[in-house]
Amino acid sequence: MTAVLHPAPPQRPAPTAHRAEPSPSWFRTRRTGLALTILLAATAVLYLWNLTASGYANTFYAAAAQAGSQNWKAWFFGSLDTSNFITLDKPPASLWVMGLSGRIFGFSSASLLVPQALMGVGSVALVYAAVKRVATPAAGLVAGAVWAATPAAALMFKFDNPDALLVLLMTLAGYFVIRAMCTVVGRRAAVWVALAGVALGFAFLTKMLQGLMVLPAFGAAYLIAGQVRLRTRLFHLVIGAASVVISAGWWVLAVWLWPADSRPYIGGSTNNSVMDLVLGYNGLGRLFGNTGGGMSGGSSGMAGGSSGMAGGSAGSSFGGSAGLDRLFGSEMGIQISWLIPAALIASVFGLLARGRAPRTDLLRASLILWGGWFLVTGLIFSYMSGTIHPYYTVALAPAVAGMIGVGGYALWLVRARWIGRCGLAAMMLAAGIWSWVLLHRNAEWLPMLKWILLAGTVVGAILVLVGAKGRFRKLAVAGLIIGSLAGITGSASYAIATAATAHGGSIPTAGPTDAVSDSGMGGGGGMGGDQGQGDGEALPNSDDASRNPMASGPGTTSGPGTSSGSESTSELTAMLVNAGTTWSAATNGSQSAATYELASDTAVMAIGGRSSDPAPTLDQFIEYVADGEVHYYIASGQGGSPKDGQGGDSTSNAIQEWVEANFTSTTVGNSTIYDLSGYVG
Repeated sequence: MTAVLHPAPPQRPAPTAHRAEPSPSWFRTRRTGLALTILLAATAVLYLWNLTASGYANTFYAAAAQAGSQNWKAWFFGSLDTSNFITLDKPPASLWVMGLSGRIFGFSSASLLVPQALMGVGSVALVYAAVKRVATPAAGLVAGAVWAATPAAALMFKFDNPDALLVLLMTLAGYFVIRAMCTVVGRRAAVWVALAGVALGFAFLTKMLQGLMVLPAFGAAYLIAGQVRLRTRLFHLVIGAASVVISAGWWVLAVWLWPADSRPYIGGSTNNSVMDLVLGYNGLGRLFGNTGGGMSGGSSGMAGGSSGMAGGSAGSSFGGSAGLDRLFGSEMGIQISWLIPAALIASVFGLLARGRAPRTDLLRASLILWGGWFLVTGLIFSYMSGTIHPYYTVALAPAVAGMIGVGGYALWLVRARWIGRCGLAAMMLAAGIWSWVLLHRNAEWLPMLKWILLAGTVVGAILVLVGAKGRFRKLAVAGLIIGSLAGITGSASYAIATAATAHGGSIPTAGPTDAVSDSGMGGGGGMGGDQGQGDGEALPNSDDASRNPMASGPGTTSGPGTSSGSESTSELTAMLVNAGTTWSAATNGSQSAATYELASDTAVMAIGGRSSDPAPTLDQFIEYVADGEVHYYIASGQGGSPKDGQGGDSTSNAIQEWVEANFTSTTVGNSTIYDLSGYVG
């Protein structure tokens, strides 16, 4: 008798964490790849379509990018002008990208804004990859779609503010942390943690402390769910912290070591140091309102303490009053809040659904990462007393997308249980109801849409509730599709409206041009984006820069000194072009100087920098004039007058009074010009 022995099938090890399903079939892989390609292509179209309609968008950053495209020192420091008088009030990482693009392709609206749009496409791909790694491709596609359809994202990835690079780097860091949590080998996990630290270090060099707000969530997620033992995880976090310090600190150290008299003044600081900017205007000043050299807490100008506009409490362009409802208010709400209720439900129910999973469960770990990101950043945005603008909320978009993708998948896995069905249904209803509320605030825009979306989410929720078992199981799939599409469409409609609108100025806003019910001063179309104080101060006497012809490029014949860009300024532009001095002119404020720089392609000295910076002093300015380094002084029109409240500190007043006492004025357009050449003291 012959016995045939069949080898016993290998036993599966006890699961230690949820992992994605086994490798899919060739057909499913191709189908997933096609879906991802469609998502990224649609995102690219949304962000790139008619991109140059916004001209130079925020001229404050555009002028610095132009300077960086022509002068390497200006590029390294983030100077506003090629003669390196003063920097912006932000570190230069975003300008490095735009400046290099302008140097390679020639400075233009396209070279300025295309990199921003591509950052948006990259961010969507990273969110997809991060969610797919712990869930499924379908969950990753949902998260990517939520991210792409966020109005704040459609705004910032078509604009030249630093927020685009900031969010890309934070999302990249989140992806690296998830890779670390998925890695069993300690050395490889350490590499991923170190890479996350490098990404966050460069996020610091993009927008300083805002780039580090995700650190608590990232550290907690890895500490809780990392695959290696606790002591090794703690050591990896030390490596990550060191990576942050090194990748952020090298530039700070270089500026500190560089002789102050051979570099530009650090804009936004009170003592010409980066650390003052870190701890003051871009640090504690943002949280508590004492900005040092910044706009809040002062006594004059748009955000002066006595004017009541500090702390984000005066109008929608400053974010609304502090409190938990700030993110849902009249303007922040339409930027980011569409799917926040659904995301919070997904996170809470998702964590409950994973309650008995092992410590290293990747779904729970991912929810801690995305949810912690949202809670820390959201609470800071809700309660900070310093300057805040609604477009800052783009930093919440990856977290909201991740929470919905991962949380929704965790609930779908347990759809046979009440917690899964109720959680999914509650997500849909929350998205539908809140979309109805937001759309109702702008009731004349597509008035039927809010009812269609509400009905769709109700139908989807019902089908999910009744279709979890037996012969009705397919209804759950149909309900999930219907409810998801209805839930995201409200946000997507505003994202499309945002992308279709040209934006300019310092405080852009999302949505249709009539979507802001409060007295917002920034935005697209006719919202008057240049009249508020944003990241880049206001342009006096100017309508939206997207409609200002001077914003379309150097050498145009209209711009500085006009109220709407309709009056000819070719004479003034020619004067600046032919000045032949280190700075063609000096004027009050960085935004005004930026306007002239873009029109004339010359260096213009920004007296007081962004907002009443102590540079230059009167004695320094007199020395510049005596040495023949400044040809003109522009005192009115877009140059503004310090006596009229535009950067009106004592130094600016003293400089203007000295100019008025020693030189004769000439009117060009509606700008008052003083010729400073020939001064002998």
